[in-house]
Amino acid sequence: MATAAMNENWRTLRDQIKGVWGDTEFSNRNLKRTRGSLQKMVNLVHERTGESRPEIRSKIAGLL
Repeated sequence: MATAAMNENWRTLRDQIKGVWGDTEFSNRNLKRTRGSLQKMVNLVHERTGESRPEIRSKIAGLL
């Protein structure tokens, strides 16, 4: 379900991700690689921020 919502509202989600983790740089290219995959998105944010995966998953779910 999350992946369908991620695809439907991709640009909005991308901008929200950048807003939530505003102090971390995410290139549009890197974010685009995660499109449609919640796990890839979580891994990318975890890799950049060091934040726990469950916490990231929860924040992204709140955006969807």
